[in-house]
Amino acid sequence: MNPARKQLLKTWTAAGLWMALIAGESTSMMSAAHTTHFLYPFFHYLTGVEFARFVVWDGYLRKAGHFAGYFILSVFLFGAWRATLRLPNDPRWARRWASIAFLMATLIASLDEWHQSYLPSRTGTVHDVFLDGAAALVAQIVIAVFLVTRTTSGAPAEARSI
Repeated sequence: MNPARKQLLKTWTAAGLWMALIAGESTSMMSAAHTTHFLYPFFHYLTGVEFARFVVWDGYLRKAGHFAGYFILSVFLFGAWRATLRLPNDPRWARRWASIAFLMATLIASLDEWHQSYLPSRTGTVHDVFLDGAAALVAQIVIAVFLVTRTTSGAPAEARSI
């Protein structure tokens, strides 16, 4: 298998596995009603927090999980589209890859919340879609800043690869 095809397979596999993880976390089994009984003892052991305060922290931790999950998905999608849509002059960053990755991550967030709205133990909210979309956007900004600043540095081309 040639290196470009191998890279294509690798990047889409990573993105696909991350999407599968998100889909798994979107089930009833990962709702607060089903995970509190094992998360609270662990969190209590680490921090000593009582249950009433844990409920507040649990909400914050879940939102942080949303942000981290969609940030990482957006990064994986950028890499996958970068390997798929080869451009002339082989740029390190392209608005096309970033835009598609952002839009795809936001679409997946919308579908995830729509799916959750049909589950009795879950709630699908537009606020989570905005949070997930913001995470995807921040990921693309971080990628752009990182790749553009690395590209314009004085390092030789071989040293600038990811």
